[in-house]
Amino acid sequence: MVAGVTSGWPLLTTSVLIERIRATFRELPDARQGGNHQRYTLEDAALGAFAVFFTQSPSFLDYPVRLQKERGGNNAMALFGMHQIPCVPQIRNLLDPVSPEHVTPLLMEIGEALHRLGGLANHRLLAGSFAVALDGVEYFSSSAISCPNCSTRPQANGQTRHFHVAVTPVLVAPGQESVFPLPPVFATPQDGHSKQDCERAASGRWLQQWAPRIAPWGVTFLGDDLYCHQPFCEEVRAQGCHFLFVCLPQSHATLYEWVSDFERNQTVKTLVTTRWTGRQRLTDTYRYLNDLPLRDSNDALLVGWCELTTTDAKGQVLYQNAWATSHRVTSENVMTLVTTGRSRWKIENENNNTLKTKGYHFEHNYGQGKQHLSSLLATLIILAYLVHTVLDCLDQRYRAIRAQLPSRRTFFEHLRALVQYLPFRSWDHLFDFMLDALKPVPRKAKGQPNTG
Repeated sequence: MVAGVTSGWPLLTTSVLIERIRATFRELPDARQGGNHQRYTLEDAALGAFAVFFTQSPSFLDYPVRLQKERGGNNAMALFGMHQIPCVPQIRNLLDPVSPEHVTPLLMEIGEALHRLGGLANHRLLAGSFAVALDGVEYFSSSAISCPNCSTRPQANGQTRHFHVAVTPVLVAPGQESVFPLPPVFATPQDGHSKQDCERAASGRWLQQWAPRIAPWGVTFLGDDLYCHQPFCEEVRAQGCHFLFVCLPQSHATLYEWVSDFERNQTVKTLVTTRWTGRQRLTDTYRYLNDLPLRDSNDALLVGWCELTTTDAKGQVLYQNAWATSHRVTSENVMTLVTTGRSRWKIENENNNTLKTKGYHFEHNYGQGKQHLSSLLATLIILAYLVHTVLDCLDQRYRAIRAQLPSRRTFFEHLRALVQYLPFRSWDHLFDFMLDALKPVPRKAKGQPNTG
């Protein structure tokens, strides 16, 4: 067994993570009926797909072809543990019957290992708790291509739009660039026809499956107004977690009637601060209340409420938003709550946008299949992103190379070129080679003769 690939996960290096991924892929269920013509294993098929996303190959077709070359084939074995390299149609056919549920537990295991190793220490907030942002993202949309797991929506031109929706929970923190994706969950036609129906139903399933695993950490869930819905908030609380959701007046009339009553009585608690941005002085006005009904019913959930309004020197409103929360809001924590609530945008900016525009090609149609292919490949993309993020935190060689090659595109261009043309014994061998090549050339002293 490779060192570090035990239940304790003492290390999180590239080699350890790849070996753990191999172990997961080795256990994928094989729907084939046996026989002597099964040249390729599901493990190799899944590793082939994962290698495409891990190396950020611009073409799903291109990378397996390159790996067929002698040196590339050697590296496929040495770096990813592949024995045989299926062609792309074979990869798709082999993986189509495999549900992403066979892979998603691995993302949670990696997150738990990262937590135990202290890799999430900088993400603690709100009295030592963590913030997990929820959001749905469409990762495929087409009027011409579909699969049985596509959701649909009618178009004005009479056509039907087919799309996939994934809820991609992400661990975030204010002031921290890194975000850590947790297991995704995929909306299906049973969840409804609108994106909102799909998203909230899928998020509810996610809570039931995964919230018990992270609740002991101390977790506050973040989300937009869609999630500020009493049944969903009650489910969050039932799992032993807190919530901090955007709360808009147009969808919470009863709560804001109560706010108006407190305003008329001039009893809304208020905290005003000023700050200099380097260009202008801004005023932040925090308002907050507790024990407000989330809806108009006798069993209404009582929540805390806080609001931030930012104005410039002329009194012009630059920003305004409000949140409902299960935390009790005080003068001591209102600023932290608001800052945490605003960090929800990191799921869109640092996570979804990275998946779509930073080399992962999340919206690209790598294959629809007839069963689970699309959602499984999406899961492998998110897994690759998580591994990269973890390595940025804990793998010293990886971090050192990224420091020399800070551009994500440049780093992966170097990686793909080296793997294609040179054989390597291991990831450590590859990274040591890159570090040695990237060492700055010593400058010659004045008057030193040229010995070249």
